[in-house]
Amino acid sequence: MIDGFTRSFVKTGDVTLSVHRAGAGAPLILLHGYPQNHHCWAPVAPRFAQHFDTIVPDLRGYGDSDAPADDAAHTTYSKRRMAADIIGLMDALGLERAHVIGHDRGARVAYRLALDHPDRIDRLGIIEIVPTGDFWDSWTADLALKAYHWTFLAQPAPLPERMIGADPAAYADWTLTQWTQDKSLAVFAPAALDSYRRQMADPARLHAMCADYRAGATTDRRLDRNSRDAGTRIAAPLHFLWAEGGFPAQTGDPLALWQGWATQVTGNACRAGHFVMEENPEAVVAAFMTHLTGN
Repeated sequence: MIDGFTRSFVKTGDVTLSVHRAGAGAPLILLHGYPQNHHCWAPVAPRFAQHFDTIVPDLRGYGDSDAPADDAAHTTYSKRRMAADIIGLMDALGLERAHVIGHDRGARVAYRLALDHPDRIDRLGIIEIVPTGDFWDSWTADLALKAYHWTFLAQPAPLPERMIGADPAAYADWTLTQWTQDKSLAVFAPAALDSYRRQMADPARLHAMCADYRAGATTDRRLDRNSRDAGTRIAAPLHFLWAEGGFPAQTGDPLALWQGWATQVTGNACRAGHFVMEENPEAVVAAFMTHLTGN
């Protein structure tokens, strides 16, 4: 649980999502990434809940949400399908519009939501990613070594599932450690770390996480290309926060990549590794309180 939040289970089309919620005001939806779940927002969500109706779902396949099996075309975990889950959640909660902030895979869901459903989003926050197609295009040998999981997890089932499943806690710990600025697990709360390890050890959720990346290598890349070819741009004001020690910083000019996708873009970097909310929560609160309130 996130301190001060209540949990419910909400049916959103073909899946049921586990949802944490607290606060009042304009709706704000926070979307987590891999290999995490709602726990990653615990250092910042109570601060946002002082100003917003703050809603923190587990994405399909993660946390305590449903984890359906992947399909042959890798659409089950496409960001279009996952964004539709969030629209279903908004509909179930009676929300016409919301602010959305996403980190990692959740940020990919967030920008696809902004592209597919521009009338449902007010302001968009992106943490620690560049668009999927642009990231693939930016690969060098050095980046490929650091982001090896993009190709490893996308391999056909059940290869990565069997390899990770041999020691899932060790794989979770390795991933979390290697992507922090200080190469340490110390930034993760014990409850969060336990949750991430248990999630990795659950065969259905391990399969879902791999399916998430299989979609990224196929369906999501195609959807990005189609949106770019059609000239579709994100209309919502977008603020991009990236880490000095994260993946986008290694793509050259990550802010410029987002300026190619949205009509109004601001951004800043902060000292952190990939897991910004847990490594530098003050930077997250400062960046997005300004973006969401204009103050």
